[in-house]
Amino acid sequence: MKTTPEHNARIAKMTFASVYPHYVTKVEKKGRTKEELHTVIHWLTGFDDDRIQGLIDEKVTFDTFFQRAELNPNAPLIKGVICGYRIEEIDNELTRKTRYLDKVVDELAKGRKIEKIMRQA
Repeated sequence: MKTTPEHNARIAKMTFASVYPHYVTKVEKKGRTKEELHTVIHWLTGFDDDRIQGLIDEKVTFDTFFQRAELNPNAPLIKGVICGYRIEEIDNELTRKTRYLDKVVDELAKGRKIEKIMRQA
C-alpha cells in the first residue's frame, strides 16, 4: 500500500517518547500491564526495560528507534490493518516497522495472548 512521502516523513520524525505513554495508557485501560507491553516490545525490537527507558530519555525518533532495534525474524508474520493501512502492503520499511509496533500494542490491548502476539503458536 502506498503511503505518502509526507506520511512517512512524519512517522520518521515522531519520537518514541511521545507515543510510548499512549501505548501504556491503551494497554492499562484494557487491563493489561506495562510489563506485558515491555514483553511484546522486547520481542519485536530486542530492547529490554533499561534500553526502552534510555530511548525514551534520549527522545529518539522512530527512525533512530528502528535503526537500533534488532527486529524479530518473525515480525513479517504480523499482518492485518492498523491505522487504516494493511501492514503487509506498506511499501516504506520504517512505516511498516512502526505499524508492526502499533499492531502488537493493539493486539495486547485487545486481550490477545502474548504467545500469539509474539507469533510463537
